[in-house]
Amino acid sequence: MCCLRKFFCGVSCTATLAMFLMWSCLLWGADQGRWNVLLIVADDLRVELGCYGSPAITPNLDRLARNAVRFERAYCQQALCNPSRSSFLTGLRPNTLRLWNNGTHFRELNPGVVTLPQYFRQHGYQTRCIGKIFHNWHTRQKGDPVSWIAPEFLHYANHGDDEPQVPENLPPNLAEGIGRMYGKVPVCECRDVPDEAYFDGRVAAEAVRVLHELKEQPFFLAVGFWKPHAPFNAPKRYWDLYHREALPRLVESPPQGVPLLALHDSREILGIGQQRVTPTASQAAEMRHGYFANISYMDAQVGKVLDALDRLDLRSKTVVVFLSDHGYHIGEHTLWGKTSCFEYDARVPLLIALPNAAAAGGVAAGMVELIDLFPTLIELCGLPPLAELEGVSLVPVLRDPKLELKQAAYTQHPRPAYYDRTETGLPEAMGYSVRTAWGRYTEWRDWTTGRVVATEFYDHANDPFELMNLADQPLASVEASRRLLRAVFP
Repeated sequence: MCCLRKFFCGVSCTATLAMFLMWSCLLWGADQGRWNVLLIVADDLRVELGCYGSPAITPNLDRLARNAVRFERAYCQQALCNPSRSSFLTGLRPNTLRLWNNGTHFRELNPGVVTLPQYFRQHGYQTRCIGKIFHNWHTRQKGDPVSWIAPEFLHYANHGDDEPQVPENLPPNLAEGIGRMYGKVPVCECRDVPDEAYFDGRVAAEAVRVLHELKEQPFFLAVGFWKPHAPFNAPKRYWDLYHREALPRLVESPPQGVPLLALHDSREILGIGQQRVTPTASQAAEMRHGYFANISYMDAQVGKVLDALDRLDLRSKTVVVFLSDHGYHIGEHTLWGKTSCFEYDARVPLLIALPNAAAAGGVAAGMVELIDLFPTLIELCGLPPLAELEGVSLVPVLRDPKLELKQAAYTQHPRPAYYDRTETGLPEAMGYSVRTAWGRYTEWRDWTTGRVVATEFYDHANDPFELMNLADQPLASVEASRRLLRAVFP
C-alpha cells in the first residue's frame, strides 16, 4: 500500500509539472521551459539620471528598454551594496537576513539560504558570475561558490583598487579632483585609455567570452558592472560626451523639517576626520560630470554583452534583466553617495526583456521591489516556486504592464549609516520607509527600544524632490502610510 501511494503521488506530481510547463509554453513560447537568463547589475545607478531617456547618454540601455517592460517604480530594500544584493539574490528582506551592513557575508547568519543563481544551478542551469554580483570584499568569505559552476571573475575587489591598466605609458589625469584619494585612485580621474584599462571593460570582455562558452546549454549568466559607483574615472571619451554646464541643475538644500537622522556625512565621497573635504562649486560640478561619464562607460559595456547575445542568436531564448542595486545622491539634500531612505537612493532602474514578448516597450507604473525578481525569474523559466520568498512574481505585469500588484514598496537603512564601525557593532537606530502612490513615509526607530524618534512624509504629487517634511500634518495619507509601514515592520 505504501509503495502504491508513493507511485500515485509521483504520477500526480509529474502530471502537475507537465501541465504547468505546457501552460507556460503556450503563454511565453514553445521553448520557454528552458529559457536562459542574463542578469546585468549596475552599481549605484540613479534611475532618472541613468537610463532610458534620461540626461545620461545610454544608447544601449535605451535599446534594451524598447524590448523590455520598464518598471518605473522599482525600489531596493536597502541603499547599500551588500544588504541590497544579499536581499534580492535571496528573495528575502534585510530584516529576515538580519543583514544591514557591508561587513557581514549573508551566509554567516544564514548558512542554508538558497540564492537565485544557486536555485537555477540546482535545476540544471550553467550558472556563471562575471564581475560584481554579491558584494563581499569586506567579508571573510570571498564570493559564494555554491551559487556558481565555476569560479567567479573579478567579483572580489575594491572600487578603490580600479587603477588604469595600460601596456605603455599612462596618459595624464585631466581631472581637477577634490584633493583626496578613493583608495588607490583619485576621486575624479579622466585619462585617455581603452575601456579594458578599468574593471568594467574587462568584465564585458569576459562576459562575451563566457557567452560563447555557454551558448549550447541552458545558462544563468550574471554580469555585474562596477560603475557608475565612484571613483569617477571612466575613460576620457565618455567624459567628452557631455558639456558640464549643460548637465541638469540639482536642488542641493536639505528638506525643510528633515530630522538629522535622515541625513548622513557623505563619508564615502567626502571623507571623514582630517581627510574630509568640502568641494567647491567647480569640484562638485566635476564629480557630477564624472558620474555621468561613468554611466555612459557602463552603458557601452552593457552594449558589448547585448551585441554578443544577438550575434550568437540567443536573444530569442534568453530573459534579459537589467537593474541597479540602489540609487545615489550627487549633491541633492547636501548628500553624496547612498545610505539614505530618500527616493534618490531607494528607487532603482529595472528592465525585464522577454523573448518575443507582446508587452515589449511597455511601462509598468505600479510599485515593485527588487525582492520580486527571484520569484519572477523562476516562474518565467518554469522552475518550482519557493514558499519562503518574500517577494511576488511580476509575471502578470510582464503580460499586462498596466496591472498593479502592490500598494507599497519598502526600504530601510540604519544609523549610523555604516554601523558595523560602531563600538557595539550594532546600529543605534533604523529608518523604515514606505513608498506609496501618495508619497514617502519614514519612521526612525531606536534600535534597542523600538521607540519612534523621528518621522518624515513627502507628498510626491506636489513635492517629487522631497523638499518638505509634512509628517506632523494631520493628513489622511500620512496615517494610511503609517498603517502600511507597520503592517510589514510592526
